[in-house]
Amino acid sequence: PFQFRTPRFRLVNMQTFDGRNVDLYIPRKCSWTNRLITAKEHGAVQINIGEVDAATGKYTGKFKTFALSSAVRTKGEADMAINTLIARADLV
Repeated sequence: PFQFRTPRFRLVNMQTFDGRNVDLYIPRKCSWTNRLITAKEHGAVQINIGEVDAATGKYTGKFKTFALSSAVRTKGEADMAINTLIARADLV
């Protein structure tokens, strides 16, 4: 858990009202390259792909989340990456 010192140098934990420890920031990872997506990377995207029932063709209310770093998008590989990730997740 994240701890920081106040001006009087006592330790303070980040906690919810329930008493659970929480972190201020949890970085994401690119689904294609497994690179960390930092807070300063403004070209990264996160996409939710919905699951569809094969028999009826209707949206089931569930989805899979994929994150792509700006490096993948800059190279022009985002289209191929999303298609491959969807195929691996059995959404196609």
